Amino acid sequence: MRTPCSGWSVIMFPFSFHCRCCHPFPEIHPLRPPQRHFSPLHSWKEGTDCCRAWAGVTCEGEPGKVVALDLSGSSISGGVHPALFSLTSLRSLNLSCNRLNFDSVLSRSFEQLTNLTHLNLSDSGFSGQIPVGISRLRTLVSLDLSAPGLCSSSSLTLQDPDLPTLIRNLSNLRQLYLDGVNISAGGRDWGRALSTSVPNLHELSLSRCSLSGPIDDSFSHLKSLAILRLHENNLSTEVPEFLGDFSSLRLLRLSTCGLRGSLPRRIFQLPHLETLDLSMNPTLSGSLPDFPPGIVLEELKLSATNFSGTLPESIGNLRLLKTLHLTTCRFSGSLPASFHNLTRLVSVDLSINNFQIHPLRPRNGISPPLHSWKEGTDCCRAWAGVTCEGEPAKVVALDLSGSSISGGVHPALFSLTSLRSLNLSCNRLNFDSVLSRSFEQLTNLTHLNLSDSGFSGQIPVGISRLRTLVSLDLSAPGLCSNELQGSLPMSISRLQHLKILRLASNNLSGTVELSLFGNLRNLSILDLSYNRLIVQSNPAAAFPSISTLNVAFCGLEVFPPDPRPPPSNVMVDFSNNQFASSIPSDIGSTLNFSIFFSVSNNRLTGGIPESVCSGVYLQVLDLSHNSLEGPIPGCLVAGEINLRVLNLRSNKLNGTLPRTFEAGCKLRSLNLHGNILQGAVPQSLSSCESLEVLDLGNNRIEDAFPFWLGNLSNLRVLGLRSNKFYGPVWTPRDGKYTFSMLQIIDISSNRFNGSLPSECFQGWKAMTTASELAGKKTVVAFKFLDLTRLYYVDTVTVTSKGLELTLVKILTIFTSIDLSNNDFHGSIPPASLDLSKNRLSGEIPPGLVHLSFLSTLYLRYNRLVGRIPQGGQFLTFPRASFEGNEGLCGPQLLRPCTDATVAGYDIGGRASNSTVDYSWVFIFVGLGYGGGLALVFGPFVLWGEGRRWYNQHVDRKLLAILPSALLLLFDFCKDAKVDSAESLEEDPFVEWDEGRQRRFCVFCTRLEFRGEKVAIHHDRCWCTLKEI
Repeated sequence: MRTPCSGWSVIMFPFSFHCRCCHPFPEIHPLRPPQRHFSPLHSWKEGTDCCRAWAGVTCEGEPGKVVALDLSGSSISGGVHPALFSLTSLRSLNLSCNRLNFDSVLSRSFEQLTNLTHLNLSDSGFSGQIPVGISRLRTLVSLDLSAPGLCSSSSLTLQDPDLPTLIRNLSNLRQLYLDGVNISAGGRDWGRALSTSVPNLHELSLSRCSLSGPIDDSFSHLKSLAILRLHENNLSTEVPEFLGDFSSLRLLRLSTCGLRGSLPRRIFQLPHLETLDLSMNPTLSGSLPDFPPGIVLEELKLSATNFSGTLPESIGNLRLLKTLHLTTCRFSGSLPASFHNLTRLVSVDLSINNFQIHPLRPRNGISPPLHSWKEGTDCCRAWAGVTCEGEPAKVVALDLSGSSISGGVHPALFSLTSLRSLNLSCNRLNFDSVLSRSFEQLTNLTHLNLSDSGFSGQIPVGISRLRTLVSLDLSAPGLCSNELQGSLPMSISRLQHLKILRLASNNLSGTVELSLFGNLRNLSILDLSYNRLIVQSNPAAAFPSISTLNVAFCGLEVFPPDPRPPPSNVMVDFSNNQFASSIPSDIGSTLNFSIFFSVSNNRLTGGIPESVCSGVYLQVLDLSHNSLEGPIPGCLVAGEINLRVLNLRSNKLNGTLPRTFEAGCKLRSLNLHGNILQGAVPQSLSSCESLEVLDLGNNRIEDAFPFWLGNLSNLRVLGLRSNKFYGPVWTPRDGKYTFSMLQIIDISSNRFNGSLPSECFQGWKAMTTASELAGKKTVVAFKFLDLTRLYYVDTVTVTSKGLELTLVKILTIFTSIDLSNNDFHGSIPPASLDLSKNRLSGEIPPGLVHLSFLSTLYLRYNRLVGRIPQGGQFLTFPRASFEGNEGLCGPQLLRPCTDATVAGYDIGGRASNSTVDYSWVFIFVGLGYGGGLALVFGPFVLWGEGRRWYNQHVDRKLLAILPSALLLLFDFCKDAKVDSAESLEEDPFVEWDEGRQRRFCVFCTRLEFRGEKVAIHHDRCWCTLKEI
């Protein structure tokens, strides 16, 4: 008979509890957890049998010996008691995701655990030098000392012992995870150590370990590897050929490694490879091979590499592919027809390439603007796109933008020497026959727009001789992109009158000194983003007082001498660069007129200086995805600042949420996701009446459900996931806190408990009537410069079908509920489905009778026909549920069904004059409801009105008063657009803008499967059309 393990309380109870961390580990609470909630140590009571009653403890034999101890994710803090190392029978020890202090542990303590086969101390608070005792655990099969998560603020090093010493005696090791450990070893050292000491490794993860290259040839002996992660190390090497021989490889992640040369094509064809990530290696080249049937690849990421060529027809054989990211490469050609075979795709990004894809096609073979170009007619009066002046009339402007024109450019174009404005944007032209000096004949040209026109090769030298140029746009913001190559010519600095220069999203390379633009004293807008340029800045160099500067993704490390905007700036985008400094303490002195400022996706450290609050006109501040620390300055949310968007996502900010939200708060989006914030949600946040997006996920906030946020009538997105929220989810019954506009709510992985009250769901009107409540907005976004099309697009992370997805834009018709990983109990609330006053057509699907949870159903005033299904809940629905549908029959309507009942309707159940239908498929999507699990349903509606939501008229009235010195900016920014991750998604069908006499077709990079057809939406392409 076992004896009670009373001594165990001495071993573990000295640990005190701290905070929750590390999803998806179970939530752990103090020793006195709330009722109904589980804590691993809740069952650890003196006088009880530790082997039978203590959670996390596994015993074997008689008398019982402890062979496994799993306290992962228990939020334990404090010192480790020496008695732990007396458990010499332990074979498995897992203390991951805690807040332990190993300072009192002797370096050789671990070697007492001589039977240990599995040791997991990841994210446990383990810091400093890795103990030498671990290197003597000869029976180890799995070792995890990594620090991959937000839980870990500690750092581990491997110096004494170093990596060769640590693994020298661990010949049985099959899994080695050292992510985030500072190894600081050269390729020969770490490669030979691994191949010699642990040749039978199956899983190896050494990301962010300060490793250098090259990958030693001895590494080829590790042919049993199934998982290999070396990302975010400065390997600076070619990818070795022998990786193509690793036939067991399932995952290969080598992103951000400084790889160069050409990728061995055999790697793509490894028989078991599921994940291949080579992104963020700009000097790595290659092309996609033919994919034979049977390839099991699920994730392919080649973004920001030098890959080129076309997509092979055999890409359709990748039938398991879920993620395809090829942005910012050099791919060309059209998408193969087999692309529609990729039915499992969840995430696709093909932007910033040279794909020859264009959704606009001329009607009847005639380009819309050119249908009026007829011989014998007056070109100045009758030809669309032509503007003339003077007597005799001379052509001074030619606008053929968005005309779907293809083919060569006729040399006669350059004989129009009176031209002052030439716009050929958004076409598919071939400039091969255009001589480099042809453009210099257009000596009067002031505005030249060749964006998205098919312009390729080097920037013609003739353009730099157009001394009268005021605006030059050679950008390629869409899939129908330009392919400008080579370096930026120095002669461009001679264009003294230039005010606007846009070269974004091409393939320009080489080094550019920002001092090159120092002579352009009139320059107001400069966009060099998304090229292969390395932009450098001399702190002593003069720089013009530019109003709009976009150098995103330009390899910037210094902008004299830190990320400080130029004087008189209005919009500055420093995102996706390599700033590794801190934000200057006096940055506020350069934000006096700033409206948009982004330094996201850099490596900034330190705190957020309070001087940033001096930017009284600042509307968008994006400091996300850095390593900023310290508290959030309270002045950022106080009344004196004009902020509409504050994005501090994915930093290391700590402390509590500011409590300085005041009446008149103008915030529209507040994103604090992925920090280390604690405390409660301040009720003063309810003062932000315009708030649409609030994301507090993945922090350490401890509070009850903030029901009072329900009075924010514009709130669309509420993210509270992975915190320490507790108690029931409820709202008062006075009707003031209804969350009526809420379309996405994520409260997963908290401590919420109790039942799910039906009144909560009934108040979420936008979940069931998205088409009516969405209004004129199609995307949750903020237009931060009125009279322009400059948008900031919100992002949010949701869980769909078990995958965590970051939506780079949020459609107003997208809905999502995630209640998973809590402690809810009871029944699912009875559901009410109201589809009245739509244009639903066809018959009512008989399968609806099996939805037993439906308590009410309203299908009134639609275009439904046929018999009303009988059975189930349908027998309880009254006549009012079906009235207003002339083609319906059945006992509920007291209308018997005869053959004549459906006369006048076609086989598809549609009235002969019906032009727009809704699909029952999307109704069933909305009914896929499961309590306590992630509920993500996307009624992405495909009818005409839904498509037109994507294209809204731009507000033509000035709604914000800016300093008079900035008003000139509006003339220069009419068609510009800036966003957090990619452009504002709109429909491929164009919308006429009467005030501007333009049609705009802003395409996205989204795949949409419609039966046997696939719709491919591109991004950022402005078009001027008269008709489609």
